[in-house]
Amino acid sequence: MSDAAVAAPPKLRAHRIDADRVVAKAARRLIPFLVTGFIVAYLDRVNIGFAALTMNGELGFTPEFFGWGAGIFFVGYCLFEAPSNYIMHRVGARMWIARIMVSWGIVSALTAFIWNEASFVVLRLLLGVMEAGFAPGVILYLTYWIPAAQRARVLAGFLIAVPVSSAIGSPISGLILASMDGVGGISGWRWLFLMEALPSIVLGIVCFFYLPDGPESAKWLTSGEKASLRAAIESEAEPDHGDHWRALKDMRVLLIGVAYFGIVIALYGMSFWLPQIIKSFGFGVVATSVLASIPYVCSALAMWAWSRSSDRRRETVGHTALAAVVGAVGLACAAYAPTPLLSMIALSVAAIGAIAALPTFWSFATLALGAGDGVVGVAVINSIGNISGFAGPYLVGLIKGATGEFSDALLALALGPLITAFLLLRARRSANSKYPTRGA
Repeated sequence: MSDAAVAAPPKLRAHRIDADRVVAKAARRLIPFLVTGFIVAYLDRVNIGFAALTMNGELGFTPEFFGWGAGIFFVGYCLFEAPSNYIMHRVGARMWIARIMVSWGIVSALTAFIWNEASFVVLRLLLGVMEAGFAPGVILYLTYWIPAAQRARVLAGFLIAVPVSSAIGSPISGLILASMDGVGGISGWRWLFLMEALPSIVLGIVCFFYLPDGPESAKWLTSGEKASLRAAIESEAEPDHGDHWRALKDMRVLLIGVAYFGIVIALYGMSFWLPQIIKSFGFGVVATSVLASIPYVCSALAMWAWSRSSDRRRETVGHTALAAVVGAVGLACAAYAPTPLLSMIALSVAAIGAIAALPTFWSFATLALGAGDGVVGVAVINSIGNISGFAGPYLVGLIKGATGEFSDALLALALGPLITAFLLLRARRSANSKYPTRGA
């Protein structure tokens, strides 16, 4: 407990304890559903990496084209994120998040019917447009419920969907590819898209009836609990000035967005190509899918522990920078690991660093922007960062096509997290001075 909390009057201390209880209650209600939604979203986004194990040969896609086509998802995604967050803020989270989930599920299912390069590019671009706003929308949505001092571990509870979706999705995707190939005369990679799209459509329908727009519309909170949570949020928040679009001109948003770019280029550059990297060791489809889950199981555990450490120490910048450096070291070691075993260990370290950095990064970013600038600012930061979702896979594809190896591509990806660490460490002093103690 902080010195400020000890010195506070008894009534104020009781209020803080009550707010902590309400936050825990809200997290239990919201996080499982939101995590499930993000698992499905992330799986629909990156299952293209497993489909490529057989799809590329069937449709004649080169490494350069696959990297470009897989990454084109992020062009539509980035262009529509800020407008999506603004619309969600105006019309409410319940309806808008439900719309996002249903529409991306439909487009993901349609990807099963591609027949050439043009159809692949169009549907990947459209998938990005439909999914735009889900992740930044949920991050913004959680700021309506969670005070900053508890935000890193709650965001970790949501962002843990990134490694979990890959950990469970890898063997599932491999199983579908292996067991469904040829069923009904349809290729296994086409079944993969069809079967993994259905949960998002179902969850979108459920979302419309389950998710409250905010604490005030939550029927499972009492009036006293709503007041306690409102007071906790308002006590730390900058006033909402109403000019949400001014974040587009804010240099803080640009700087934080570039820092996020460094994390995400490593994450997506590795995620889209990991199945093919492992397969290049000589493994079959099923073995590749099982091995591909290992880095993400490790990173899920690391993310949870690292976010709790961040909240316990009331510090985000150093935690994010250190995790980013770990990710860069892992990628650099994986580039020239002499054996498949050492390469898998290094890739696991890379995943641990890149993924553990996510919740502490977003805890820092949402607090730095405040309530007003966060509406559009969170989406802009996510958009800048996710440009690397296009750049990362395409860069790997270009280098792989030119050299025939993944080594130089992994080394190039390692530069991204180093840029993140450098930019955030420069911002350490101002960021730490704004980070409140728990209950403040």
